[in-house]
Amino acid sequence: MGEIKLLDCTLRDGGYINNWDFGHNHIVSLFERSAAAGTDFIEVGFLDERVKFDINRTIMPDIESADKIFGGLDKKQSEIVCMIDYGTCSLENIRPASETAVDCIRVIFKKHLREPAMAFCAQLKELGYRVFAQLVSVTSYNDDEMRDLIRIANSVKPYAVSMVDTYGLLHQNSLKRRFELMNAELSPDIAIGYHAHNNFQMAYANCIAFLAENTDRTVLVDGTIYGMGKSAGNAPIELLVMHLNRVYGKKYNIDQFLEAIDSDIVLLCPPQPWGYSLKFFIAALNDCHPNYVAELVGKRTLSIKSVDEILKRIPNEKKLLYDKEYIDRLYLEYQANDIDDTADIKQLSALLGGREILALGPCSPDENRDIIAKKAEESIVIAINFAPRDIKTDYVFLCNSKRYIQLAAELSQNKGSYKVIAASNVTKTNGNFDFNVNYRALYDENADPEYADNAFLMLMRFLKRVGAKKVYVAGVDGYKGVDIPTEELKTEYRYSYERAAELNGYIKNTLDGIPLEREFITKAKFYDF
Repeated sequence: MGEIKLLDCTLRDGGYINNWDFGHNHIVSLFERSAAAGTDFIEVGFLDERVKFDINRTIMPDIESADKIFGGLDKKQSEIVCMIDYGTCSLENIRPASETAVDCIRVIFKKHLREPAMAFCAQLKELGYRVFAQLVSVTSYNDDEMRDLIRIANSVKPYAVSMVDTYGLLHQNSLKRRFELMNAELSPDIAIGYHAHNNFQMAYANCIAFLAENTDRTVLVDGTIYGMGKSAGNAPIELLVMHLNRVYGKKYNIDQFLEAIDSDIVLLCPPQPWGYSLKFFIAALNDCHPNYVAELVGKRTLSIKSVDEILKRIPNEKKLLYDKEYIDRLYLEYQANDIDDTADIKQLSALLGGREILALGPCSPDENRDIIAKKAEESIVIAINFAPRDIKTDYVFLCNSKRYIQLAAELSQNKGSYKVIAASNVTKTNGNFDFNVNYRALYDENADPEYADNAFLMLMRFLKRVGAKKVYVAGVDGYKGVDIPTEELKTEYRYSYERAAELNGYIKNTLDGIPLEREFITKAKFYDF
């Protein structure tokens, strides 16, 4: 059995949660507790020449900045590690290892950059550092690409080559296969490392399986305190320490990590902390970049089933290379579900053409109820993506699949009370809607995809299409701004102040371009009253 080494990357990977702004006191506390626990390597942050030095942050422009924070601290037997995302910190910002408290540098790189990145590793090695080559998204490597990487590594001779499961896709059989390939062909004096993510709740289990592999070489396993880290989080280092102490006779002091959780990590938890979540599971399930999921969920129009169906359309070569324009295009294609709505439009034109319409949104306060009720008696009432309970409604206009799922039971129970007009992106769970209209005819293809399928504007385009005489608008209040993205943002009407202003501005400008007489009978944030 080879030697086992433990690396704590809380101050680096954990920084994705708080933009590396731990605060100087917490930085020192986390470092000193990890050192006191006997951790072999403590990764203290990123080196990135694009940022300015800030003593409260663990993303630093150069080695000198790392010394300013960590140079005077007692690292005991631990080695200090910094990470460089290849291409973000040049050699000019890295002094020789003999002139700094930093012992090691880990270099992360995508597979298409392996040649120049490994050459950079060789230059760092010449400066006296232990160098780790970190294979970002190791699951993207096929066997030939892995053998090519091994060939280069055997020439450069870094201290370690680490498998980085960036998106938490590995299961134990695929981890074992990759380890066996590296163990068979990598020079025996190069350590093999493993960095897990927890999208499938496999990080700790995979680390156990990795450590159990039979090898005479040094192996290196990463963890973070309390699992703090990017997306679904990392393997919790306190669990790794428990396992290493019990199974391999290690003497790490687990109490130091427990104290760090209680005195530092809990205080650093943001309103939406890391950890297992449906979003990161769906990303891992489809072997794709989590930003694709965030983009689709952020549109607030799709059920999670629809998100999954769109992700399955992404070709393999694009899955892990996030492309916003591409996913927006897939979204439109999925939503469009083009239909021939000629007959339904003709019938709806006969019903609504030349008539006064009350377009009803869900946001109006109680003090407007009398005004709305009076106008409802005089007009045809169309509710937008909701079913009013206290106002007689003639039609419900549906253009949001997610809202339809939430309303399905209520629509079924009230069948016959009103007719449902559904855009073609919404599919009925059973049977057919009363009317179907083509989604693409209502969507603003020239707009930013973030705004293009605004429900109110889609209704206004529909009413123009069927020849409505005039539209009275109530309960369409616009978007509310909040200071930070908290749990309040679960409601589809709340955004940051900046985004809310953008959305309200778009609605106003677009509405002014739709030639349809209208009157707001309740206040809206995109108009001054």
